[in-house]
Amino acid sequence: MKIATILGTRPEIIKLSSVIPLLEKEFEHLIIHTGQHYDYELDESFFEQLNLPKPQYNLRTGSGSQGRQTGWMLEKIEEVLLVEKPELVIVHGDTNTTLAGALAATKLHIPVAHIEAGCRSFNNKMPEEKNRVIVDQISDYLFAADEDSYR
Repeated sequence: MKIATILGTRPEIIKLSSVIPLLEKEFEHLIIHTGQHYDYELDESFFEQLNLPKPQYNLRTGSGSQGRQTGWMLEKIEEVLLVEKPELVIVHGDTNTTLAGALAATKLHIPVAHIEAGCRSFNNKMPEEKNRVIVDQISDYLFAADEDSYR
């Protein structure tokens, strides 16, 4: 089975650092890095320190407005998914990377697993809250971090 993990920020790298080695061991696995965090100290240094494989794809998104950044990532992630044809896409959390990865996969009919699903601040003015709600709705597999998130 081929699995693609889509990440792009320091917290995603850190939180997925225990999952990535398991995926690497058990599956054909690829890492798609959007480059949402692109500074060496917020990105590459964590792959090195956590002894993680380098991403097969680095989309080098950089900064920009919410819409521009998410749209650009959606386009580039879709291009990679069309080439790689994974059977499952894993996303984490509530970032623009998470939203773009889940949208790209679901539009291509690739199942999506959302790690840290169900987390809510209930503050609809936060872009991250919108991302959380949307990604939970379009994901096929929801992995909640705790009982509150599960409920």
